Amino acid sequence: MAAQVSEARSTWFDRANLILAMTAGVSLLFMVVLVAIGVVLRFAFATPILGINEIVQLNSVAVVMLALPWATAEGAHVRVDVLDAAIGARWRFVGDLMSRLLSGFALAVLVWRSALKAIDAAKYGDATNMLGLPICPFTRSSHWAWRYASSCWRCRSC
Repeated sequence: MAAQVSEARSTWFDRANLILAMTAGVSLLFMVVLVAIGVVLRFAFATPILGINEIVQLNSVAVVMLALPWATAEGAHVRVDVLDAAIGARWRFVGDLMSRLLSGFALAVLVWRSALKAIDAAKYGDATNMLGLPICPFTRSSHWAWRYASSCWRCRSC
């Protein structure tokens, strides 16, 4: 029974991660098209898109936060193994353990700080300068993405 629950949870995480990664890809494609159109409009017609920098900045947050859980679950982060052969299996294990502890601490701090930022953005009604887009939904989604990524990190660590 426990194996079925674990397998169902794994399937649910895999599907959710894939959907988030695909959404990140679509968001990235949108950003590329928007910047290309913006460049053409600016240089060919001398009419820039108003607030394109804000749209690109907020979309960049979405791209990174949507892709983070998939990268965490798949172990797709950059890993440097230059010294692995020189230090041996035992010290490599110690190094991996230390890097996981440090990563877990950093992730916990990011979840905590993003929660505080989301609370502040909601409390003070933070918005972008040019377009007045509310920042609160992006900070909230960032916080939840960090939390979800930490759960993917924990599942991968087990």
